[in-house]
Amino acid sequence: MQYIKGLDAFDGRNQTAVTLGKFDGLHRGHQKLLNRIMKYAQKEDCDSVVCAFDMDRDCLMTNEERRAFLEDKVDYLIEIPFTREMMEMEAEKFIDEILHKKLHASHIVVGTDFNFGHEKRGNHQMLEKYAAKYGYTVDVVEKAYYKDREISSTYIRELLLDGNVPLANELLGGYPYEITSVVEHGQQLGRTLGFPTMNLAPQEKKILPKYGVYACRVLVDGVWYGGVGNAGVKPTVAQEKRRLFEVYVYGYEGDAYGKTATVQILEFERPETKFHSVEELKDRVMKDMRYGEEYLKNHPFDER
Repeated sequence: MQYIKGLDAFDGRNQTAVTLGKFDGLHRGHQKLLNRIMKYAQKEDCDSVVCAFDMDRDCLMTNEERRAFLEDKVDYLIEIPFTREMMEMEAEKFIDEILHKKLHASHIVVGTDFNFGHEKRGNHQMLEKYAAKYGYTVDVVEKAYYKDREISSTYIRELLLDGNVPLANELLGGYPYEITSVVEHGQQLGRTLGFPTMNLAPQEKKILPKYGVYACRVLVDGVWYGGVGNAGVKPTVAQEKRRLFEVYVYGYEGDAYGKTATVQILEFERPETKFHSVEELKDRVMKDMRYGEEYLKNHPFDER
């Protein structure tokens, strides 16, 4: 896959199958769009292209995570900043100059609520109106649903903020919600109490799930380990109230400081709590560790 920042840097010459959107989380609804352009690329002599517009502040997936997810799936990922020029471009001009002349679109795949152009005047009906003129086809893909609720990034955010991680992970398409960051030095209280932990600060745009304790698995040094961690601000001991995911990793004995680690969040145990003393905190953490061990015993995973 070729990763491109901004449309100006795209210089492909082949015909393309294009899908456009924010693609935050790349959930099951997004995957319907991806599968369609991938099928076109497999059957025809064209490249699959994902055009991803800037995401909101509170996102499910960072740009780096989205890039990694798409790496072996599509030919191009183009990230498109919402510049003033882009915001004020008339919809038909976007079709002509971007989709037709720049991207050489032979197939355009969008969702039913896709909008584009100045004041969002463009939609799938406009794409269909100009299809013959510019020589492309339009696939309008219906939403994916869980029971009677549309699967959307907004819905998945709600689930995470409610602590319903298993359902959020299911709607993401079976991959766990995760946080990747460099392991930081903390107050080393966990080491003092006998259970050293790793501190990971999520990127500014990345949301944390409901503050509390979770069973999880952790990738460090190329190996997956089981873990139990706390999402939140460590109210018992921390003064600055900075967002962190602090995780105890079962069986890890190395020095992880300065290394990049990934935490995949699996199941909520309890909300974050401010304890009256460090001893009370220690007693609760011991119970959390037993909870994590039991969960991982019942939900084994491949450590490779």
